[in-house]
Amino acid sequence: MCGIIGWVNTERDLATERDTIQKMTLTLSKRGPDDTGIYMSRNALLGHRRLVVVDPEGGRQPMTRWVGGNSYTLIYNGELYNTGEIRSALRAKGYHFKSYSDTEVLLVSYIEWGAECLKRFNGIFAFGIWDKNKKSLFIARDPLGVKPLFYTQVNGSFIFGSELKALLANPEVEPVIDGTGIMELFGLGPARSPGCGVFKGINEVPPGCCLTYQGGAAKLERYWQLRSMPHNDSLETTTEKVKQLLVDAIERQLVSDVPVCTFLSGGLDSSAISAVTADYYKRKGKGSLNTYSIDYQDNELYFKADDYQPNSDGVWAQKMADHIGSSHKNIIINTPQLVQALQDAVKASDLPGMADIDSSLYLFCREVRKDATVAISGECADEIFGGYPWYTRPELIGATTFPWSEAVKERKSLLLGDFQSLPLEEYVHSRYDATLKEMPGLEGESLSERRMREILYLNLKWFMITLLNRKDRMSMSNSLEVRVPFADYRIVEYAFNIPAEMKLYGGREKGLLRNALKGILPEEILERKKSPYPKTHNPAYLKAVQDWMWGILRDSSSPIHQLVDYKTVSEIVESGGLSFGKPWYGQLMRGPQLLAYLIQVDTWMREYGVRIE
Repeated sequence: MCGIIGWVNTERDLATERDTIQKMTLTLSKRGPDDTGIYMSRNALLGHRRLVVVDPEGGRQPMTRWVGGNSYTLIYNGELYNTGEIRSALRAKGYHFKSYSDTEVLLVSYIEWGAECLKRFNGIFAFGIWDKNKKSLFIARDPLGVKPLFYTQVNGSFIFGSELKALLANPEVEPVIDGTGIMELFGLGPARSPGCGVFKGINEVPPGCCLTYQGGAAKLERYWQLRSMPHNDSLETTTEKVKQLLVDAIERQLVSDVPVCTFLSGGLDSSAISAVTADYYKRKGKGSLNTYSIDYQDNELYFKADDYQPNSDGVWAQKMADHIGSSHKNIIINTPQLVQALQDAVKASDLPGMADIDSSLYLFCREVRKDATVAISGECADEIFGGYPWYTRPELIGATTFPWSEAVKERKSLLLGDFQSLPLEEYVHSRYDATLKEMPGLEGESLSERRMREILYLNLKWFMITLLNRKDRMSMSNSLEVRVPFADYRIVEYAFNIPAEMKLYGGREKGLLRNALKGILPEEILERKKSPYPKTHNPAYLKAVQDWMWGILRDSSSPIHQLVDYKTVSEIVESGGLSFGKPWYGQLMRGPQLLAYLIQVDTWMREYGVRIE
């Protein structure tokens, strides 16, 4: 995994801007601590930071290949999991390769097939290719959006990169937000509208899209889209196909020249990945697998089971580790660490995020990175196979807004009087409505079947991408690559058309997935009720974020005063977040997490010098 940055201007000589492109590239050093490279020409500057995972020598970037008097230069962040198949197809066409890296295969694929190469890739990626003769830039992002890719057009320049901080390191890009940015932060945050970079003028290439920039014009196109089709497979056939697709996805993603580990909570998803990986390691004679879980100091003293979090992970993770024979490590986070890392999480994301849900992952990845360079994680199974309450609870299924973020009216109440005139509720509804309108329907579907397809589509386009963004930023800011096999586009394409009734087989959340994992997981893990990512229940955490937020409110120079109503937020802080009434976001961002989100907004505005227009 890596970090990329590029600057193209076909009307200006950029050759004098070496210092600027170096500065921009340096901001991505944590994404790529092992190597750095710069490509410079009159009209294009490309920068690359590399985390070495495969082929240390052969995968160096920027990578240039000459064909018929023209050069193509690539910067690339990601992994192709079908490199071997593509290389074989290109060799059959007469191409020769100097390395075994996927980088060279990707570049040659574009030279041979152009944008059509994207339809051949199985992987996670964000890349840019500069065609010197045509003075044309081509950039693209993987189908599910696992890897980030931001861009902006300013003063005749096109600037793109892996993270917002890299774009903002260019003096021509300013950290400004307008009404739209405010509505993103307070109406949708920590989610973002597809393609929105929150900062004014900054966009993100949506998942499954590519962009060509030539002659001062940018053309954005979608190359991958889900299709609605009748599902004619029986339960038995469907179960077997899901199992085959998942095992294949996991095993493809174990290719690495550096140590690979797995995240293991003892839940269904991480246990499946760990079990398949451990079995693969044994068959290949690679020794025992290292697995990692997270918990919080003294959490057992304060944990109280509820419908969302029926039990804690510790015992289950160890049971699973014993079952597969992994070398397991439980990483314990204490409250002071968790609070302090709220700032680190903002700097990793370049935006306010999921509060301590982010900061805990940041600390967890920091510890895992001491032992490993690559980890495999269970993200996306809940979205794809029906693991959340909004797949099973009628009141959430029937919600007229995003079911994980219903408190739109309450969110607006936080804003300062000047911003109460913003059409925040209408904005959120328009984003919700637009997503449903773009969903491919299926003729003859009942209203209930269509609604369940809508819930899935909303999850894929919104909730899942929020979690993928979180995982990418928190891991890569610690130079740890995390792969997510459930986000294999083949699994998503197949699962998109499986009826909800079949997915909820046996009346259970992820019932079909449980059925597919029989024989891979022990019965007690298969039957364990879903428990989300663990959070701290220590009252010391609430006290810490309350004290911090009081300090922010009492400091008249705190930038958040430009956005929020003092009286409303004071009441929320006094109540520990309870006066807000509803979760801020999802199942986990309640009470203390709302206060932490506001802390992150203030931190973000201060650290990034954010201006409001």
